Amino acid sequence: MTTDTPTQPVFSLELSEEQRDLRDWVHSFAERVLRPAAAEWDEREETPWPIIQEAARDGLYGLEFFAKATFDPTGQTIPVTFEELFWGDAGSGMAIMGTLLAVSAINGSGTNSQKGQWMPQCFGTPDEVKLAAFCVSEPDAGSDVSSLKTRAVRDGDDWVINGHKTWITNGGIASVHVVVASVYPELGSRGQATFVIPAGTTGLTQGRKILKHGIRASHTAEVNLDDVRVPFDCLLGGKEKLERLEKARSGESSGRQDAMATFTATRPAVGAMAVGISRAAYEQALQYAKERVQFGKAIVHHQGIAFTLAMMATEIEAARWLVRAASWHAATGHPDARKLASMAKLKAGEVAVWATERAIQVHGGAGYDRALGVERLHRDAKIYTIFEGTAEIQQLVIAREISGERIE
Repeated sequence: MTTDTPTQPVFSLELSEEQRDLRDWVHSFAERVLRPAAAEWDEREETPWPIIQEAARDGLYGLEFFAKATFDPTGQTIPVTFEELFWGDAGSGMAIMGTLLAVSAINGSGTNSQKGQWMPQCFGTPDEVKLAAFCVSEPDAGSDVSSLKTRAVRDGDDWVINGHKTWITNGGIASVHVVVASVYPELGSRGQATFVIPAGTTGLTQGRKILKHGIRASHTAEVNLDDVRVPFDCLLGGKEKLERLEKARSGESSGRQDAMATFTATRPAVGAMAVGISRAAYEQALQYAKERVQFGKAIVHHQGIAFTLAMMATEIEAARWLVRAASWHAATGHPDARKLASMAKLKAGEVAVWATERAIQVHGGAGYDRALGVERLHRDAKIYTIFEGTAEIQQLVIAREISGERIE
């Protein structure tokens, strides 16, 4: 007698024909739409609504694309897409894909009914695009997610939420805000839950817009929550989530933590963004080195430059395959998923900062010229060692995973 079991996809370094077609399609969009406008939107520091709308019309921004990417059993659709988009431009790429953070939280923690209700509202339509925001970070709780002060209190059939969020992508301009708040503060992260706040809800306002070093076309702001009242069903997970919170309060195991579960899924995707930036810097440096003549020959013929380019190519390749492996682990529910997610985010972020700095050095004085765009890549890269968990937090997660110890 045999028992049929689900077949798990085999991890492969080779993309399928469909994934290669996707890669080429997104690359074409990035080359045609994002790159020509990158400097303009970086300078304006405004959300590039026309670009988001074009992405929606092309089928790159919307629920259908998200569903296809999320349910790819190999987990490769998102890293392939993000690498190409962010090769085009990180600021506009984040403006297009920042919504996916909130959608991933709804998809990971919501009931089927909640997914059907809220996920379409995060994107809107090609004619009237909408954005969503995932609100976790606070002034005193960035890396330390367990210290969130935003509070959600049950009041009859409603929840009342008060708090202050910062560094929120699409904060204040989003139609849907997904907010992580503490229901039982004494339990730390085990007492937290995630709530959907619909468009137009009284008490949610945008605070200061943050003027950033890089990815400036992506809107980042503070979000104020003053007596924000939402129906009970805005608690992602509904009654089952409330039961898990009550178990935690009584000392029982309550299962996973919402914010950390979302990060396990999104950190490899963020790593893919960093790989795209790194690759753009490397390709530009390589082309410049072939064209720039010094001491009677193209500078690529000088070992100091050639070896730098060789190391850039090697480090980028290593980061790319770690991201791809982490994405596969997350998609298949592998027990090493959290460890690989942090490794991928850590490696890709560090490589992006290093590779873009090397690209400036290869260009020499020209690399410092804003007209060439290399310095913009360097500015865009730095955030990847900070957001979605700093490099130090990734090392902490990895250390805990490999040791099995509660390292502080």
